[in-house]
Amino acid sequence: MKKLMMICAMVVGFAINASAQTDNKAEFKFVEEKHDFGKVPQGKPVTTDFVYTNIGEEPLILTEVKPTCGCTIADYTKTPVKKGEKGSIKITYNAAVEAPFNKTIVVTSNAKTPTKYLVIVGEVVKAATPTTR
Repeated sequence: MKKLMMICAMVVGFAINASAQTDNKAEFKFVEEKHDFGKVPQGKPVTTDFVYTNIGEEPLILTEVKPTCGCTIADYTKTPVKKGEKGSIKITYNAAVEAPFNKTIVVTSNAKTPTKYLVIVGEVVKAATPTTR
């Protein structure tokens, strides 16, 4: 009986420890997760920074930041972001085609929520042509 009680206590202890470890994971808090560029002149690339804070306990490490199309380029903080510190994901959209756009960027990390989706939207409009006199 003592052995059974001891085994039960160990199992409960491991479960509590495992639960506590997952609660300490890194976690994002973005200033914004969707950015609206509004109307963008055709042929003029536009850029925004998605700034985030690590509100978890462990350092936050981005393993991949992947735009869903070739017209979008991502650059991001590649070093671990410690608790309370900020990082950023810089997104540049090539406004080549005259049309509305809605693009998603997939962010993979070691956070509690390991996959985040950032969105950029806007409308590429014909660039104003200079008038001649």
